[in-house]
Amino acid sequence: MGMKIAIIGTGNVGGALATKWAKAGHEINLGVQDSSNFKGKELLKNPNTKVFSIEEAVRLSNVILVATPATAAVEVAKSLGNTTGKIIIDSMNIVMGRGPKGFKTTAEAILANTQTLDVVKCFNTTGFNNMVNPIYGNTALDMFVAGDSELGKRAAIQLAKDAGFGECYSIGGNDKFELIEQFAWYWINLAMFQGQGREIGFKLLKR
Repeated sequence: MGMKIAIIGTGNVGGALATKWAKAGHEINLGVQDSSNFKGKELLKNPNTKVFSIEEAVRLSNVILVATPATAAVEVAKSLGNTTGKIIIDSMNIVMGRGPKGFKTTAEAILANTQTLDVVKCFNTTGFNNMVNPIYGNTALDMFVAGDSELGKRAAIQLAKDAGFGECYSIGGNDKFELIEQFAWYWINLAMFQGQGREIGFKLLKR
């Protein structure tokens, strides 16, 4: 059954996931400040996709993806309106210390400034290019999720698979928000600072 998903932040990450989820049959409500002029207008060409004010997109949805710059986390959280009973998936990362003042992670900033407790971090550990295409040869990259909310984690795991990832592994509760941001930094470090380039990704191997 399709979910109703508000996408807050229609840039590279939000746009890639909005496209994948729309094509998988979910209802996509883009939440923007100015519906006549916003980044990602081409997303309206996707199936099941409409644009609304941020508060209206949230009202119409049961899952909210926040994919804005980390520095805006508090402001964005406050702009969502009533989030009671809704799942928020945080895909942001504090990079080089640029994040919401007074918070160690963006997810903590969201929890402190919304009504819902169903906040999880996911879709933050790899580049948007891997959301556009998570397939390497015959292998689908894996995704990871952190948060206390079992409801939120179930939704994130389903949405990761619907976006084409192989598996989505829980790495623990809210106490792992910082760890999952550090894991994102691991990808950023390898890709950007160690010269591996963006076409790299992580897969959990088992035997």
